[in-house]
Amino acid sequence: MNVLNPSENPLLSSWTTPDEIPPFALIKPKHFVAAYDHAFAAHDIEIAAITASPHQPDFENTIAALERSGKALQRVDSVFHLLIGADSNEALLEIERELAPRAASHWNNIHTNPDLFRRIDTLMQHIDTLGLNAEQKRVLERYHTAFRRAGAALDGAAKRRLAEIIERLAALGTTFSQNLLADEQAFTLSLESEAELAGLPDFMREAMKSEAQERGLGGRVVTLSRSSVEPFLQFAQRRDLREKVFRAFVSRGDNGGATDNNAVIAEMVQLRAERAGLLGYDDFAHYRLDDAMAKTPDAVRHLLDTVWSPARARAEADRDALQALVQEEGGNFKLAPWDWRYYAEKLRQRRCGVEEAAIKPYLSLDRMIEAAFYTAKRLFGLQFEPRTNVPVWHPDVRVWELRGSDGGKIGLFFGDYLARPSKQSGAWMTSLRDQEKLAGDIRPLIINVCNFSKGAEGEPTLLSFIDAHTLFHEFGHALHGLLSNVTYPQISGTSVATDFVELPSQLYEHWLQQPEILRQFALHYQTGEPMPEALLRRVIAARNFDQGFATVEFLGSAFIDLDFHSLPSSAPAIDSATFETRSMAQIGMPEEIVMRHRPPHFGHVFSGGGYAAGYYSYMWSEVLDADAFEAFKETGDIFDPATAKRLRETIYAAGGSREPADAYKAFRGRLPSPDALLRKRGLAEPSVTS
Repeated sequence: MNVLNPSENPLLSSWTTPDEIPPFALIKPKHFVAAYDHAFAAHDIEIAAITASPHQPDFENTIAALERSGKALQRVDSVFHLLIGADSNEALLEIERELAPRAASHWNNIHTNPDLFRRIDTLMQHIDTLGLNAEQKRVLERYHTAFRRAGAALDGAAKRRLAEIIERLAALGTTFSQNLLADEQAFTLSLESEAELAGLPDFMREAMKSEAQERGLGGRVVTLSRSSVEPFLQFAQRRDLREKVFRAFVSRGDNGGATDNNAVIAEMVQLRAERAGLLGYDDFAHYRLDDAMAKTPDAVRHLLDTVWSPARARAEADRDALQALVQEEGGNFKLAPWDWRYYAEKLRQRRCGVEEAAIKPYLSLDRMIEAAFYTAKRLFGLQFEPRTNVPVWHPDVRVWELRGSDGGKIGLFFGDYLARPSKQSGAWMTSLRDQEKLAGDIRPLIINVCNFSKGAEGEPTLLSFIDAHTLFHEFGHALHGLLSNVTYPQISGTSVATDFVELPSQLYEHWLQQPEILRQFALHYQTGEPMPEALLRRVIAARNFDQGFATVEFLGSAFIDLDFHSLPSSAPAIDSATFETRSMAQIGMPEEIVMRHRPPHFGHVFSGGGYAAGYYSYMWSEVLDADAFEAFKETGDIFDPATAKRLRETIYAAGGSREPADAYKAFRGRLPSPDALLRKRGLAEPSVTS
């Protein structure tokens, strides 16, 4: 059905809702194709008007005009991709399969438009004589870089091949993510008897009951949400069931048949290498990193290698301790990957006097949201007021209005925290509207999407400490979008290098584990009593427990990502499984640990290009965040006003208005070394046990 009439298509009509939020209740899958048709055509007309201008190019008639263009497409895109990630259905997924290559083609035609690039290139050649301010210069530079890297300067034949590659990659990325979602939706493990539930604490049993109800099932189920799988592996006494859940989890996208992703990976890797070659790079990693803070694959490998040796040594020492526990309990088997979390929990109780079951009742979702908001208030003077009069895409979604210390409105924050079958797995920040000033005082609409296991009916949702870190992490991203204070959309909010974008999010996690925050917000969900001081101190002291394992599973994924994308275009087609085995053998991956993201379900890298050759970014940013938090600790006040003001101005509010290295030096006065990261993870002294 082609719904082009604005009165019948809410995506084409004016939104009279509060804050011009999309009227989600009125938007149906049938509206999207017509809305996209209209938006693509409108954008094409706007671009044609820029290139047809009889006037010499200047910033206003070219760059500012580009910044003002495509608003209808941005509006449709933001709604569609939010729903695809957070509340999809088969109708939307079918539309995504159709639209992904069309959208890729649309943007490729713009980025390789010779007349448009000629205008941008002319401006770039005279950038210092145009009378531009610093922000305008940065926007012009970013446009020129984006068009050059998209192939605007290539000849006709190369442009045509590049267009084919880009469209095919878009289709493959959609296939990858939909295959992954299908595998995740297809699996549930129903548990009925007490023997099957042995070892599982009450809070987990209740969460599993809610998971079953969400899917219209009886009893209790384990799903392939990480928030369901990891606690099951941590507590379930039945080793055979741990193995079954673990194998299902690590085999997502790797089960043969229609949803297998291995052939998708092989083709994507080859096409990315060819794309890089067309643009004059040795391989995709060199292409990707040329526009990142790291700059070169060698710089990335140096960081990963620096951390790998102490992390693997720690993990191997812990493995031996876990194996000893197995034998001590009379187990006549070699520690396997599905055993690690179970015995690590026992070892943590023994070494640190902390067990997850004792912590979780103090970490309710509502209290952790309050803690994240309180931290933002102390650092930046922000106030969060609940809003109930705005449209949302699912009843679970909550909304707050953000105001500054002067009472002025900054934007809206949406929290979509709970797992459901219609969601992609993982956690992320996105937006319905980004901050800018070019088209007026445009205030942001920022979203956090998570997948926390829902509490039982009438009971709060309880988080693990890792879940609470995820909440703080994604809220750090949200603040990066909410506090943005720039004029131009091109550099708004999180529009920064991938290996810099994780700094605001990972830095924010530090406040969660501060005693001041835990004493105030880690309150028992039933009694309201604060976490006992002795337990609180043990929790903080145990923050680096099992850090060898966590670091090794992350680094495995970072190494293989870099390995995939260091292949030249002349390399023969790969077999993904064989490549994975060889890559892990090269680094000496302990056989008891599996990568955090195996290639067949590595959505960061293969659901799109966002983190391709860029998964290392979390660790690169961690070097920055560890050093940045030390700036607060050096003052003796984790909320030091002067340091917080500098952090807001140079990092959270600045968007992409500076080169990342310059932005960090503006905050800290210098660039960091990996030493702060090693100290943060407890790996600075390899001889110290976790």
